[in-house]
Amino acid sequence: MGIASAGMAVILLVAAILIGIRLQRSPTADDALKVALSQVGTTEDAAGGSKFNQWFMSSPFAKADVARDGGSIGDYANASWCDMFVTWVGAQAGVKGIGGDAFTPAHARWFERQGRWGTTPKPGAVVFFSWNGGKDIGSIEHVGLVIKDNHDGTIQTVEGNTDNAVKVRTRSKDYVVGYGYPEYSA
Repeated sequence: MGIASAGMAVILLVAAILIGIRLQRSPTADDALKVALSQVGTTEDAAGGSKFNQWFMSSPFAKADVARDGGSIGDYANASWCDMFVTWVGAQAGVKGIGGDAFTPAHARWFERQGRWGTTPKPGAVVFFSWNGGKDIGSIEHVGLVIKDNHDGTIQTVEGNTDNAVKVRTRSKDYVVGYGYPEYSA
């Protein structure tokens, strides 16, 4: 009985370790998209702020943005929040390497510096848009997350601050400046 009990204890220990490792895995693109899609329908308040603005103001990203750009953290209270939404999604899903910013061109430059910038739409990629069709990072005006490539010149996205809400959209690739690729597990 002593040997059998010891053997069972080893088996249980190994199982616990394996379960623990699985629970500690890095998030996938699907994990991030589930978080993002769970927010569809969330709207901003009458002043133009959202829960994502409030969260961002308490995050280290806001402090870093103020140090870089000036102003104050309170300036984010009613600011455009599309990138704050993307940053919030990354934080909620535990995605490392999604970056975080409120200023879309700066966020895109961050991906570029990390060597994770490109032109291929992939699920979970951060997509950066320019409504005037500009293709340089400085022309970026909006951001979202890719759900899928429709293979017809469009992509399906989930975006914050689109018509003052979180929505799923179909967008022409003509407006895409590029994609940032977070560090997801496969």
